[in-house]
Amino acid sequence: MTVLLRSTPVRIWYAAMALAGLVFGLVGERRPFGDGVLAHPLVALFILVGAALIVLRIVLARPVPEVISERALLVGCFVALAAFLVGNFASAHLLAR
Repeated sequence: MTVLLRSTPVRIWYAAMALAGLVFGLVGERRPFGDGVLAHPLVALFILVGAALIVLRIVLARPVPEVISERALLVGCFVALAAFLVGNFASAHLLAR
């Protein structure tokens, strides 16, 4: 596991994914983007992540896997999914009271 945390871009990736997942989970119950399938907050989160990775590719002028390994990218997506579920649970059950 220490191999996954050895560089600063990977740490930033994990933190950004956890924060984004949590925020999208907290607002997910309200459906701020509409009721369509593509407007679901989890889908919108991963669309935003994909767009951010494309922007990162353009800004760095290097392939993203040279900066963040494929394994770290996948783990970051699972971190975002877990954080989304935590935020959604907190919004629906804990903050509603």
